[in-house]
Amino acid sequence: MSFWEVCRVMKHELRMVYITTQNKEQAKAIGTLLVEKKLAACVNILDGMQSIYRWQGNIVEDNECILIAKTKASLIHKLSEEVCASHSYECPCVVSLPIMDNEGNAEYLQWLADETKG
Repeated sequence: MSFWEVCRVMKHELRMVYITTQNKEQAKAIGTLLVEKKLAACVNILDGMQSIYRWQGNIVEDNECILIAKTKASLIHKLSEEVCASHSYECPCVVSLPIMDNEGNAEYLQWLADETKG
């Protein structure tokens, strides 16, 4: 990939979005929705996570599933809206983490940018 192609990827400001879900089925449903709507190029599902957190004054332990969506910064707001609208949690975890401009496989980063709208 040429220098200018790498620069084109960098301007997309790519993100990984960390989302927790109640179970694998919910993660698959939300992940499929995000990819179908081109709000994410790809999602990864990691099942079997154990969470301990404080909710409404109580310490809660739950088994959850992690959904990681790869997208552009410009789509984070719409992606978050879609997740919240289809999620069973009252306050779902949706956190955006930057993908550094010059780190990783430039061809993969370009693919991520190409597979998302916006």
